[in-house]
Amino acid sequence: MQHRIIVLGAGYTGAVAAGRLAKRLHRDDVHITLVNAEPDFVERVRMHQLAVGQELKPRPFAEMFAGTGVELRLARATGVDVDRKAVAVVDADGAAGELEYDTLVYALGSGWDDLGVSGAAEHAHGVAGRADALRLRDRLAALDAGQSVVVVGGGLTGVEAATEIAESRPDLTVVLAARGGLGDWLSAKGRGHLRKVFGKLGIVVHEHTVVTGVEADHVTTADGRTVPAAVTVWTTGFAVHPIAGATALEVTDTGRIVVDATMRSVSHPDVYAVGDAAWAPGPGGKPLRMSCASGVPTAWQAADTIAARLTGGKVPDQSVRYFNQCVSLGRREGLIQYVTADDRAVDTALTGRLAALYKEVVCRGAAWGVANPTLGLPTRRRRVVAQAAADGADRAASASV
Repeated sequence: MQHRIIVLGAGYTGAVAAGRLAKRLHRDDVHITLVNAEPDFVERVRMHQLAVGQELKPRPFAEMFAGTGVELRLARATGVDVDRKAVAVVDADGAAGELEYDTLVYALGSGWDDLGVSGAAEHAHGVAGRADALRLRDRLAALDAGQSVVVVGGGLTGVEAATEIAESRPDLTVVLAARGGLGDWLSAKGRGHLRKVFGKLGIVVHEHTVVTGVEADHVTTADGRTVPAAVTVWTTGFAVHPIAGATALEVTDTGRIVVDATMRSVSHPDVYAVGDAAWAPGPGGKPLRMSCASGVPTAWQAADTIAARLTGGKVPDQSVRYFNQCVSLGRREGLIQYVTADDRAVDTALTGRLAALYKEVVCRGAAWGVANPTLGLPTRRRRVVAQAAADGADRAASASV
């Protein structure tokens, strides 16, 4: 009988994991189902571009996975029963169903986190997904010259959103409210370049500022100030999908699934978590941060581990490490901050037009890897030599090569 693998979520990590599994394993031995609510791949790292009106190339999953053996199930996951090994789904037509699995790859990712700040959920806009970005695009397009946009959050997402908006709409007043100093995680060279670009674009920066409330036309800060905001963009961090937290899986207090170095759940060995959904150990014992830079390597690790365990191969022991942080600062400027394996900035940084081109190559490469999930890997699929039964006892192994 075929070993049933379900991949929940088709962002960068889920789509990469599904394609890599299809390449590693023989389709006579496994059945791979990719569950996702949308029919097209979303380039999340480009949502700030979509928000300012730039058109992105459509990437239908039906074309990506044609001929791979991966079955696409257009549905929304509503629950996971890790004891029964079943996923509850609701299809696009509203019909409810259930999918049973032998191995689950949980890749539901994250959305924007309002941190419980008063008014943020009602009045602010996120850029964590396509629907959020499209709503923000409509709102920005409706603004008149001279109106203000406040971006709350001074991390990578906030910096990219603020510079993209300021470059595309120089007639607006763009404000960034950062809890710390501007670019305080960067090297001196990186911080200097960031301030230079912000200055050229006319972005107003409120450093060491905590936003405590959001209204339709302004935000308030912890020190009692009122900052006008015709539009507020919220980029203070990400919150994971709540499904995992409602299961028997071991999760952190923020709902991320605790996994080992192979992305396998520490509490349920038939579940793997990748990307933002996983709390995974990184270099120096630090957990991997939520990012595409972490997500894709975790998808590779999980897929290769699953294939190895099913075929009797060697489980990979490569650790995920960081090399750089790639930041777009509009379409003409960029910043590549080189970092240590555990993500601390070093003195070296690439800036300017060349850095912008570098970031564009990285984004295109990531999208290409998703759109061509079975290319660039060894062509010989490995046969499954041992399969765990759905109930841990009675599913027989398929024949080996």
